[in-house]
Amino acid sequence: MSAIVKRRSSTSLRIPRLSRFAWLMELYGENHARLERLFEPERIPVGAWISSVGDGLDLRLDVVERHPYTIELRLAYAALEDGATGQPDPSAFVRHYRDARQAEVTHCYVGRRWQDVLGLHPPIATIIDHRMRMNVFFGKWLEYLGEQGHSWHTLRPAAAVADAV
Repeated sequence: MSAIVKRRSSTSLRIPRLSRFAWLMELYGENHARLERLFEPERIPVGAWISSVGDGLDLRLDVVERHPYTIELRLAYAALEDGATGQPDPSAFVRHYRDARQAEVTHCYVGRRWQDVLGLHPPIATIIDHRMRMNVFFGKWLEYLGEQGHSWHTLRPAAAVADAV
């Protein structure tokens, strides 16, 4: 009897697992939905935009470039800079895939390329882990921004905000 139970439990109760790559692709899809819900990138023309919700941390959204199937974005806090480079930090460079409904953070820091972080020939698992960390950070950041009240309704052209100050 125990042999039957053993055989049945080992063959019929297998739970499918997502590979790390599949998990990363799912994360890209979730980030796309969050980004769409917050800022609706399809509606925003190329340029620099500021979202201010009165918390003292204005968000800067740069629509860097629009392509037929992608939109290149950068999100950063307007007032926070890296002391060494003077560039906004934290920041996230995002490739928004319009057709595939994915949003991928390509890098998070201006002064460092992936080769500087991971080395010249990292194993695939290391690259996927790095992309996973960047995109988990981005998803949490988008959730936080939404909770603070940032949205496409709060976006103003950066030039107009600078003129008002």
